[in-house]
Amino acid sequence: MKDSVYLIPYKMIEQLETVNEIPQGVELIRAPEMWAQSTGKGITVAILDTGCDTSHPELKDRIVGGRNFTKDDGGNPARFKDYNGHGTHVAGTIAAALNNAGVVGVAPDANLLILKVLGKDGSGQYDWIINAIHYAIEQKVDIISMSLGGPQDVKELHDAIKEAVLNHQILVVCAAGNEGDGDPSTNEFAYPGSYNEVISVGAVDLDRHSSYFSNSNNEVDLVAPGEKITSTYLNGKYATLSGTSMATPHISGALALLKELSTREFERDLTEPELYAQLIKRTVPLGYSPKAEGNGLIYLTLLDYVKKVYEQQDTNVLI
Repeated sequence: MKDSVYLIPYKMIEQLETVNEIPQGVELIRAPEMWAQSTGKGITVAILDTGCDTSHPELKDRIVGGRNFTKDDGGNPARFKDYNGHGTHVAGTIAAALNNAGVVGVAPDANLLILKVLGKDGSGQYDWIINAIHYAIEQKVDIISMSLGGPQDVKELHDAIKEAVLNHQILVVCAAGNEGDGDPSTNEFAYPGSYNEVISVGAVDLDRHSSYFSNSNNEVDLVAPGEKITSTYLNGKYATLSGTSMATPHISGALALLKELSTREFERDLTEPELYAQLIKRTVPLGYSPKAEGNGLIYLTLLDYVKKVYEQQDTNVLI
């Protein structure tokens, strides 16, 4: 299968030499308020993207391995360097270190497995992605994050995802796509984001407005911040980008937090449907069409808020 799959289109806003902040998207989903309970420690997220700047000070201690499935660097499987920047940006949103410098990711103690499936031009073959999914399964990762897609429904790709989700209980998180026209009554489909088995992520801006470019369809599960997202970039630098590609790693990081927390609280590993339920319990509808926002915006401390409200009311009143 030599048909191409591509980066979900994204927009470069600016590049930055230095940064020292908790990114607004990380704040918006209430990740910092979760860190006393969970930081994603012991959870491994496989990032299928353009590789990673493995020497970036925010990421170098989070990367536990990687593999190149592309033709870059002569196809050397041990060389998964990022020449594009997209993969490095995604990695930072998931797990940039909490070190009082640069930026911090949603799950700052999560492990990252870097699987390079897109070359320096942002394109790749379906075979590369399929092989990387099977490799991630072999490595027993907890979460697969894919900010990529194409218009074709490829059976072999769908089968690989079903193998990961249904047979190995791996959470697969995908960008919904950036072909939206601002009209939620129309459907725009990109794959793998439109497969029922994946968690399909749409975008909102930092004011919680639905992003005009975000695909709308009945497979969108939820939304996350996807506009003006600041994260790690090439050569130890930082950049601000927009796209559903930027929304997706917020959810991958959120799931790392929830998996660590739920494993401790339930004293067992939850199944993929159970973890999905834990995620959706923490969404807030924004008032847009379900085809645009799915179940709503991820809000990690929602259950704590509901509990607090309940405790302040008459305990005989059901909420």
